[in-house]
This record gives sequence, structure tokens and C-alpha cells, in this order.
Amino acid sequence: MTLTADRGEISSHDGSERRAPALGPRRSWASTEPFERRRTPFNDDVAARERAWRTVGLRHALVAAAFDGATALAASAAVLGDGVSGRERALVPVLAAVVFVALVAAFGGYRRGVLGDGPGEFQAVLRASGAAAVLAMAVAFAFGVAVPRPAVLVGLPLLALTACTARYALRRHLHRRRRDGVGMRSTIVVGDVASVRRVVEDLSATPHHGFRVDGVCLPSVQDAEMVAGVPVVGGVADVVQVAADLAGEVVIVAGSCLSGEALRRLSWALGRAGADLVVAPGIVEVSGPRLSVRPTVGLSLLEVEVDPPRRRMVAKTVLDVTLAALLGVAVLPVVLLAAAAVALTSPGHPFFRQTRIGIDGRPFTIWKLRTMHTDAEERLLALRDADEGAGVLFKMRADPRVTPVGRVLRRFSVDELPQLWNVVRGDMSLVGPRPPLAREVDAYEDEVHRRLAVKPGLTGLWQVSGRSDLAWDEAVRLDLRYADNWSVAMDLMILWKTGRAVLRGAGAY
Repeated sequence: MTLTADRGEISSHDGSERRAPALGPRRSWASTEPFERRRTPFNDDVAARERAWRTVGLRHALVAAAFDGATALAASAAVLGDGVSGRERALVPVLAAVVFVALVAAFGGYRRGVLGDGPGEFQAVLRASGAAAVLAMAVAFAFGVAVPRPAVLVGLPLLALTACTARYALRRHLHRRRRDGVGMRSTIVVGDVASVRRVVEDLSATPHHGFRVDGVCLPSVQDAEMVAGVPVVGGVADVVQVAADLAGEVVIVAGSCLSGEALRRLSWALGRAGADLVVAPGIVEVSGPRLSVRPTVGLSLLEVEVDPPRRRMVAKTVLDVTLAALLGVAVLPVVLLAAAAVALTSPGHPFFRQTRIGIDGRPFTIWKLRTMHTDAEERLLALRDADEGAGVLFKMRADPRVTPVGRVLRRFSVDELPQLWNVVRGDMSLVGPRPPLAREVDAYEDEVHRRLAVKPGLTGLWQVSGRSDLAWDEAVRLDLRYADNWSVAMDLMILWKTGRAVLRGAGAY
């Protein structure tokens, strides 16, 4: 395939051609020479932005490694037994720190594409902790070294927890910097107008992922001058030269304007321009454990998991029952005090039972602390005109049916704690979509029924993304995303974020 600057055409080896107008002369994708940056109206500040990205990425990796090393040093020093000599007491923690940092690096915990985005860096820390335990036992067995049991049973779990907590604090700091425009990856999006617009809008709405779209390339440069607020800087044939001009770190191909052999040759050319190639598949809201690439007869087949494997279902059930039972015992005094406050301040039973719809449409009885007056259902019809739900849900910020104590319980989600019993019983999960009422299910559109493919949850993506402040369409989108992509790692992340959402009290009414 050769790109010609004078005609703006892409010619394939079989002689067929398709038009791909370019904005100006550019080097062929098939050229063996490197792509040199040109001066254009779009790249006046490229050098400064390029230095900022590389500096921030390197600094974040070094700080993460320093935290990991310091955590390993402190944890190993804390669990050493009294029988360890003075010299060993000084050397062992240092050796433990070096080994732990090396293990995290071996599992990819400091790679630029992992830091600050996705569960990869946390998984690297957990895998490094597990590998450290295996390594300690192997050394003890092979060399007859007495490894203190507290080092394995207490030190390593403490090390993993502390290192993950430090990583989370670093991630929050990095996300704040990215929202301010610092440390972003210069990104070029290529494709048809509709596909490019979707990618640009999604990336612009989530700057914490670190992609800053600096330009788009379309099949025809006459299609538009701007797409979702981003300038059109070239045609499809220009994309490699544009990446060089803008010091693009990433080129994202959206839609079907490039495929097969063209994508392969584009990857070769982008390698010479110093940019990464990312292909955005047409399938939306499906990610994580459901997607895998299966190389077959020279093809890269994208396999989409239809049903979660049994081992993942078992792991989720074990996590739910174990944590729910432990949390239930821990919060029982809080629930009893809250129930007493409800009983003393308003007539009626302190606990509220209601039939909800669970997995596969099966009804079950949900338990909550009562936050409304006992005649709430009767008063609902009179309040229909004040509905703020914009969907099948009834929402009202200043709902007169909610008692004063109920407002406090709702703000901190204390009224939901009795649902831990539902989790232990198996009716609900710790994480999942909101459990709907039967009348809400009756009003569902076809695709919304997908929410019922998983157990309803005590918390979920809706809980950590705005709670009752979310519009109905947004809440449905988040629930469908969870139903399609849930994993144990995602559940743990949502549980972690739930505590922050509850303490802030935003969107609770």
C-alpha cells in the first residue's frame, strides 16, 4: 500500500484504489524513513506538552516505586522476630524492599499505560505480594532459612493493603492534575464523523484516563472543520504525518474506515512516528474480562464472553457472603441505634419491608430502616406532579414523606444496612444494579431488562457516580455497563469508592 501526495489515494497491492484526500504533501506510510515533524498552525506548543507528559509519567512511576519500597521496608522491619541479629535486622528490610519493587515492576506495575488508569497497578501490587510469599517459602525450604511466620501471615497482607492505599492516594492526585490538563497523552482520532464524535465525547468527559484529543482525521477533509470541538487536522492519508506533527502519543482508529491490511501497515508507519495504535471496536460498553483477542490463522479475532465463567460466579458469591456477614456483625449496634431513633420519632415499625425484583425477574422481600411516614404510598399520588425522576423512578429532593431522622439515615445510607441480611440470604449482592419495584420493571424498555441479568446490589456504579442526582438514562447506562462487565476486581473497586460517596453524602435524598 502506497500513499501518494499528489493524488491523495491509497493504493493496495491488488491495484484497487479508494480516494483519501490529504491536506498537503506527506510521507508515504510505506516509507522506510522516519517521519519528521512539520510546523503547522496546530502544533505551536507541542514541545512543551510532550515534555510535560513524559515528565509527569516518569515522576509518577518513581514516586510509586518509592512508596512501594518504603512500605516493604517498614512492613518487614515491623515483623522481624527478636532472634534476628543487628546486621540482619538492617539488611533484611532493605532486601525485602528491593525484591518487592522488582516484583511489582516484573508484573507491570510501573508501566506508563497502567499507572493511574484501570485496575492493572493494583493487580500488580497484589500479584507481587503473592509472589513474595511464594518466594519466601521457597527460600526457607531451599536454604533452611527460618522465615518468621508473622512476615508471611501479617507482614505481606499489611504490605499489600498499605501499598494499594498509597497507590490510590497517588492516583487521586494524578487524576486531579489530569483534570487540570497536566500529564495528558496527545491523541489523534481517525474515522468517520459519527464514530469519531462518540470517541471524542467519551474521552473529553473522562479526562482522568489521560487522553487529550488534539485533532481528528476524517475520510474526507471536506466532511467537517470541527468534530465535538476538536479541529479536523487531516484526512485518513495524513494520520501518520499528523501524529508526527503533533507529537501524538496515541492514534485511535474508530469505525470501519480502516481495517485489515490497512491497519497493519498503519501500525508499521506509526512505529516510525513514535505513536501507539489503538483500535476502538464498534461494540460499545463491553470491556474488561469479557473481551479477549484470539489469534487464529493470521487473524486477530475479538472474542466476547457471553456468560461469566463459574469460577467468577463462585468468587463473587464467596466475597458477598463473607463480607456481608462480617459487616453485618460490625454494624449491628449502628442499626439497632438507628431503629430506636426511628421508633422514637415517628409512629410505626422501625423496619420497612417491600417486594422487589431480583435476578431473572424473581421477586424477593427487601429490608430497610424506615425513612418515610407510614402513609407514604398513599401520599405518592398527590406528589406525582413534583416528580424529578425523568424516568420510571420517582425522585423528589424535598420529599415531604421523608421524616427528619430518615433524611439523616438516607444521607449516610444507614437505612440500607439491613440489606446485608438480603446479601447473606442470596437475594442480593454487595455490588449490582439498584433493586427495582415491580411497577418499574413493567415500564422497562427492552434493553433495560438486561439489568435483571445480575443480582441487585447494596451499592453499585450508580452509588459511586452520583446516587439520586443521576438522570434515569445515565443510571440505566451505568447498570447495563456493570451487568455486561462485572468482575470481582470491579466489585472491590466499587466497594472502596462507596465509602467516599457515602461520607460525602452527595446525591442522597
